[in-house]
Amino acid sequence: MAKLYFYYASMNAGKSTTLLQADFNYRERGMATMLWTAALDDRSDGKPIASRIGLEAGANLFEPDTDLWARVMAAHRAEPLHCVLIDEAQFLTKDQVWQCARLADEARIPVLCYGLRTDFLGELFPGSAALLGIADSLTELKAICHCGRKATMNLRVDASGAAVKQGAQTEIGGNDRYVSLCRKHFSEALAG
Repeated sequence: MAKLYFYYASMNAGKSTTLLQADFNYRERGMATMLWTAALDDRSDGKPIASRIGLEAGANLFEPDTDLWARVMAAHRAEPLHCVLIDEAQFLTKDQVWQCARLADEARIPVLCYGLRTDFLGELFPGSAALLGIADSLTELKAICHCGRKATMNLRVDASGAAVKQGAQTEIGGNDRYVSLCRKHFSEALAG
């Protein structure tokens, strides 16, 4: 039976790398996959999914109004899919998460979602909240804080490295804008 999976972590934990490895494993065995990522993340140079260690792949882009069920099923009718892999899954809407569950339950296509659990203030993203609520399998990928503890939080910083304590939930950026920290150091940075 196909399942809905959610692999979550703070930034720099290798979510995109792990997704690309899973995609490679399917394709190496002659199985068809379909990759997706959020259209709003435009940092890559021509490849929608790019990892910090240099792996990259083309992918379909989803917007908040993208009907994942319809788009995946259209592709599945043309060529049977063995897996759907979604990067930046925190940007899925609640409805899109339920469409992913439907793909697993009704179309029997495994759906592997990779994303952040929380934003720069420790609040759940809507897509992550829905995935945490209904995914069949939850797996935390690990990043390391500068102190050596497990990093579970994403601190947004300004150009001088100071903690940003307010703003829009979504602001695209990499190591220049975000630091992965353990909860203790995250709390201390926001209190400072």
